[in-house]
Amino acid sequence: MMSKPVSPDVLAESVGGQISRSLPPIDLWNPELSGEMDIRITQDGTWLHEGRPIQRLTLVQLFASILRKEDDGKFYLVSPVEKYRIDVEDAPFLAVQLEVVEHKEHTELNFITSLGDRVAADKQHPIWVVDQDAQPRPYIRVRDKLDALISRNLFYQMVELGEERKIAGKQVFGVESAGEFFVLGKI
Repeated sequence: MMSKPVSPDVLAESVGGQISRSLPPIDLWNPELSGEMDIRITQDGTWLHEGRPIQRLTLVQLFASILRKEDDGKFYLVSPVEKYRIDVEDAPFLAVQLEVVEHKEHTELNFITSLGDRVAADKQHPIWVVDQDAQPRPYIRVRDKLDALISRNLFYQMVELGEERKIAGKQVFGVESAGEFFVLGKI
């Protein structure tokens, strides 16, 4: 049975009210669906509640830490006792900063999201590009099934770092990070 709508503050209180540097074990939490919450994450990474931006960054960070994408392709805010479906227009995160780190054995591309998450592109955190209406939309896996749209300016930075390679007999263009090559487009 679906309960009445809950406010973001009430849900935040149910998971302790504050974000820590480590993520909670949401994969271990399996409460029944409590309903839908009027929260939407827009294509530009803005979190809205009842159509208005959530102003408190710490509250958005807390919600991001309990966000889960399930096998049905939908997104949920999950606490030990509650689970609310929310709407995500594209990817739940937006990558807004790129750091290139040189190691002895390889170069690493580190992405920072608008919520402060850091992720290095590697085998577990791949980069891929979707062609949407002739516009490339690049993504990186942040964690579990949660992705970040890579901002257009970062995409241009990656293009500057890119190189051509022949893979499976086809010329492609991409970037390397942590020993992995990620295709940004075909030539």
